[in-house]
Amino acid sequence: MEIQCSAFLFDLDGVLVDSRAVVERVCRLWAARLGVDADALLRIAHGRRTRDTVRIVAPHVDAESEVAWIDHAELLDTEGLVEVPGVRRFLTSLPARSWAVVTSCAPDLARLRLSSVGLPIPDVVITSDDVSQGKPAPDGYRLGAQRLGVDPASCVVFEDAPPGVAAGLAAGARVVALRTTHPDVDFTGAAGVIPDFTSVRVRPDRSGFVITMA
Repeated sequence: MEIQCSAFLFDLDGVLVDSRAVVERVCRLWAARLGVDADALLRIAHGRRTRDTVRIVAPHVDAESEVAWIDHAELLDTEGLVEVPGVRRFLTSLPARSWAVVTSCAPDLARLRLSSVGLPIPDVVITSDDVSQGKPAPDGYRLGAQRLGVDPASCVVFEDAPPGVAAGLAAGARVVALRTTHPDVDFTGAAGVIPDFTSVRVRPDRSGFVITMA
């Protein structure tokens, strides 16, 4: 399968960095603290801003103070963070201004996750602080494309969670999903589904790039 594009927009957790171990530990700690169903929390947490998840599962609490608690816990926990297979090779094959990260993380956590596994931090990183509406709203992907100087419709978005897939599609981009956190059935509208980046290649062409997926 081949896809043409002008730029690349990457979610972070589950796409560049496998952070499932940390996310599950912190979610279970927070759920126990508030008496929230941890399994129900984990079913919706991936791909959303923390504040949006808190408001969904615990609308009765002070969201900002709970977000601060969760963010602090995640900043202290890097055990088990690993890069998604093949992603380092893929990123180093891309020109610096051709890609951006669009994440539901806060800025400090985004930098920590990337640096903890030794992945490059691009010039353009869109975090939860940069948008008024998080995924599944398209705001983050539209802003990422804008800062790269391209039309969202010419971008490929790499995502691992339904809210992110929906955000990429709503921005007008084509979406490639990674099955790191969700099954294929959850990726309605994705142009393709891959396990990781080990068999993904990119080459330049006259209009930008061509991605090849085995």
